[in-house]
Amino acid sequence: MAARIDPFDSQQLEAACRVLADTSNGLTGTEIGRLLQEINVQDPSPDMTKWKRLFNALAGVQNRHQVGNHLIMFINRAMNPVSYARDPGTFAWRRDELNVVLAFAGFYVRDDGKVAFTDKATTLDAARARAGRLRAALETRSVHPEVLHYCRAELMDENYFHAVFEATKGVAERIRNLSGLTGDGAELVTKAFMGQHPVLVLGPLTSESDKSEQRGFANLLIGLFGAVRNPLAHAPKTNWPMSEQDALDILTLVSLLQRKLDGVSRSP
Repeated sequence: MAARIDPFDSQQLEAACRVLADTSNGLTGTEIGRLLQEINVQDPSPDMTKWKRLFNALAGVQNRHQVGNHLIMFINRAMNPVSYARDPGTFAWRRDELNVVLAFAGFYVRDDGKVAFTDKATTLDAARARAGRLRAALETRSVHPEVLHYCRAELMDENYFHAVFEATKGVAERIRNLSGLTGDGAELVTKAFMGQHPVLVLGPLTSESDKSEQRGFANLLIGLFGAVRNPLAHAPKTNWPMSEQDALDILTLVSLLQRKLDGVSRSP
């Protein structure tokens, strides 16, 4: 991208610097210094907080030259995929977060790490970024494929609430499909997996260990519905703030349950 780029406003530049120098997922101070040197940008405040250091450097050169090219040059180098060969999750996080910021100026970071032009932001940009980031984190955990299709931007237009809610509903639907039963929640699980003659079994149930595993699995399912699905179904999402970490942990549990359902069979 060699064309002249209009300067970014201070809010956009600050937001980009906060992503690039994020405390948990951002560049290190050493990396920031090296990349600034590579694009021939003065580093006037190396002892400051990382994002402020980067902001001061890029704002200074932007004010002097009245172009926004230096931020793009920095991002192109910072997002080189070769640097993330062993850490694709960090690449995905930085790309998705940068795309939310850059979308308001008409840019985005491609899969190859290079910045390109795009239409300016729409209302789904942040949701797409959340969906991509959550999907990347779940793929890193090798979650069950059944979980991934709930990580869509449409489900996360507001927050992670709907993705988790739909994924837990999906577990109940799969139990109904496997068992031929109707019903929902604890009642469905009890009919399908508990009692002297359960409809669905994890194994032969010939030993106490087999029976204990069957009961434990049923209790996990009941716990999922009781602790997650039912409250989500009956509470407005404004009363149930769903963080990204909560969503990741719950969807990982859903993945475990879906993987166990892969191995169940119907009783004779």
